[in-house]
Amino acid sequence: MDVEAFITARLPAAAHPLVPEIALHAAVPSSGLGRLAAADPAFPPPYWARPWPGGLVLARHLLDHPVLAADRRVLDFGAGGGVAALAAARAGAAEVVALDADSFARAAVRANARRAGLAVATAAELPAGHFDLVVAGDVFYDAAVATAALAALTELRCRGARVLVGDPGRDHLPWARLTPLATYVVAEWGASAGTPGTATVHAFDGAE
Repeated sequence: MDVEAFITARLPAAAHPLVPEIALHAAVPSSGLGRLAAADPAFPPPYWARPWPGGLVLARHLLDHPVLAADRRVLDFGAGGGVAALAAARAGAAEVVALDADSFARAAVRANARRAGLAVATAAELPAGHFDLVVAGDVFYDAAVATAALAALTELRCRGARVLVGDPGRDHLPWARLTPLATYVVAEWGASAGTPGTATVHAFDGAE
């Protein structure tokens, strides 16, 4: 199955109210994601099929402060559908790489980038070399994932990257290594269904 074509055809594109500049292909009840699951017995949870709060606030922050990404090499770590990667490209980044281990997520990034007319590369493993800016949205949602993310972000910080983390305040965040920069209201991410919540952009290890 051509996953990118399936996403383009079956997941309608829509913009989240926080980031109206960028429309993403997102799942609806009629999208039929079960067909992707049937085509791949190892089909992982489709986290890429909707925008998450950490990625949304990172995207908003980059669009509001384009100097962070302009003319820089940017990595979207754990990109999902790529909203932060697309924002970095729109902000004028010299190069954007969306990193996600999930091949379906990478296909979604490519579909979203093509629709937006933006240049975003994808990668399954941590690329070599220096990145000026790393953005990581919603990568601390459980203990095992958080441990792996922390190790990778520490490595990237040691390579000299500025690292920004977006998250609504999950328990596995490395709080001692984060400095809050900006908090945004995110529609439909509150404590009860359909209510607004908040998510924050943090500097990791003082990377302001």
